[in-house]
Amino acid sequence: MEVVMGTEGVRWSEPLKVAFTAMDGVTVITVAGEIDQYSAGPLIEALDPGALGGRPRVVVDMRRVSFMDSSGVNVFLFAHRDFGKAGGWLRLAGLSGSVLRLLQLGSLDTVLDCRASLREALTP
Repeated sequence: MEVVMGTEGVRWSEPLKVAFTAMDGVTVITVAGEIDQYSAGPLIEALDPGALGGRPRVVVDMRRVSFMDSSGVNVFLFAHRDFGKAGGWLRLAGLSGSVLRLLQLGSLDTVLDCRASLREALTP
C-alpha cells in the first residue's frame, strides 16, 4: 500500500476498497486494504444500520485486509452494538493473523463474532 504525505506532514492512507453483495438476506461487505483512522470512512458508511434497513445481518469479508488499528476495532464495536439494537447481527470472516491478533489482545474476539471463513460466517 502506498502512503502519501499530506502538506502538513500527516500520513494519508489510500482509500479503503469496500464492495457489497447480498446472499440469502445477508449483506456481505468485502473490504480490501488497511483500516486506520484515515481510511475507515467508507467502512463506517457501509456499516450504517439505517442504510442497511430493517434488521441488518452483515458479514464483513476481511480476507484482503492487511492491517487494522484501533480505529477499525471501534468501527466494528459500534456496528456490533447498533446492529444488535436493531435486532440484527455482525460477523467478521477470514481475518488475517495480525488483525485477529489485535482483537485477541483485548479479548474482543469474544465480543465480535469472528469466523474463520466466509462460508462459515454465512452458515446460520
